[in-house]
Amino acid sequence: MERFTRSFFYATKGLLFALRNEKNFQIEIIVAVFVIFLMFLFPLSGSERSLLLLSIVLVLTLELANTALERVMDILKPRIHPYARVIKDVMAGAVLLATFSAIAIGLVIFSPYFFTSFHL
Repeated sequence: MERFTRSFFYATKGLLFALRNEKNFQIEIIVAVFVIFLMFLFPLSGSERSLLLLSIVLVLTLELANTALERVMDILKPRIHPYARVIKDVMAGAVLLATFSAIAIGLVIFSPYFFTSFHL
């Protein structure tokens, strides 16, 4: 049990580090909170809620992985390999792709409610 508690503590430290130091993670958290608020505001199905939560978690998880990878690459900077920039760019691309996917999912799910609510 002590190992689990210690693991949980270190994982929490990692999340707090990203929250304090990563601007993109901060923005994504704000957007996630807004989406979760909308989930309670509109009568979404369980599947819609699950899909939105999965999208949020995917974007945040990829952002954390991107942060970790960038830190590793920064450690290697004095001996940087030309592929280091490519690796960082590919990981950032993965976050961007997940973000666009999450936006598309959000638009598909929320647009009928916005059109109905605002008579658009």
